[in-house]
Amino acid sequence: MSHFHALEAMYLGGPVNQFFRPAIHIEGGSAEIRMIVRPDMHHAAHSAHGAIYFKMLDDAAFFAVQSLVTDSFVVTSQFTVYLLAPVVEGEMVATGRVVHQSKRLFLAESAIEVGGKTVARGNGSFVRSAVKLDERVGYR
Repeated sequence: MSHFHALEAMYLGGPVNQFFRPAIHIEGGSAEIRMIVRPDMHHAAHSAHGAIYFKMLDDAAFFAVQSLVTDSFVVTSQFTVYLLAPVVEGEMVATGRVVHQSKRLFLAESAIEVGGKTVARGNGSFVRSAVKLDERVGYR
């Protein structure tokens, strides 16, 4: 199994994604997450909760970075979210890409679109951890 496909399986196998039911596609330095907004993802004002935006933005940026790192698990050290528009329904598509990398530090950006309209942006820093990328973190 290729590194990218193993990462996709790792992501989809995460227990939290049993609720979110996302789809993912990973390439070198980029990732795309797709998720259908359901009413059980809404806050009291009947649109997607900010946690949905954060999860998608962070996941897309994280997996863009992790696509470049094959020996250790990467962790998010900082992430900023910009919420631009509410989402009530439809498919949210988050894309992430690496914009800088050094030996230990990676910077990545991500954006979410719904129907071609950008509804959120994010950027973060990611670092290599001491955890080896193997079965213990879901990588096969």
